[in-house]
Amino acid sequence: MTFSPKEAFLSRCAQELSSLYDRLSALEDIPLSSLPPEETALIVVDMVNGFAVEGAMASPRVGALSGPLAALTRACRRRGMPVVAFADSHTADSIELAAYPPHCLRGTPEARLVPELEEAARENAPGSFVQIAKNSTNGFMEPEFDAWRRENPSVSTYVVVGDCTDICIHQFALSAKAHANARNLPLRVLVPAALVDTFDAPGHPADLANAAALYSLRANGAELCRSLVY
Repeated sequence: MTFSPKEAFLSRCAQELSSLYDRLSALEDIPLSSLPPEETALIVVDMVNGFAVEGAMASPRVGALSGPLAALTRACRRRGMPVVAFADSHTADSIELAAYPPHCLRGTPEARLVPELEEAARENAPGSFVQIAKNSTNGFMEPEFDAWRRENPSVSTYVVVGDCTDICIHQFALSAKAHANARNLPLRVLVPAALVDTFDAPGHPADLANAAALYSLRANGAELCRSLVY
């Protein structure tokens, strides 16, 4: 790969980012009632304390999703929609920890779902709630999720929410879409932009990471909306 000269590169990128900003700002809400509960699953990714409350990877941007996602979980379950919640969970010798600081170690508070989501999970409601521990950034690869998917063949829409937009959300959504495409199976992957986020850090500006990930998701077959209303 070769880059254009720096000034031309920056000028073109600025134009494209401006256009992307406008497209993302124009996203519209989708009524939850438009999603048939027997055909739809809410996929909540990594709303754990280690990303939302405490620890080396915790982010206030992710923490701000806790209340809205707990409310959405309740709304979906009350409609009879199943919910799958992935929870990052590692051992001290996890290979992933070579790329990231130690986080979400199994058996610690960091590996637990945020309290708001735990409370929503305990509510007696028609829709099931399944928590799946994951040992990589891609929950789609977990055998427990593969079993859940096979046990729920009527589900043809995934609503994917949580964190991080450019890592675990991106990988799950595109893996699910590619898996379905390879088998000529219809699968709608819907990502509400207001219900995903990522961390902000030096070398990882959250706004840019979010925008780039959402661009890639849409370009590769996922559907974007602003949020879900109910």
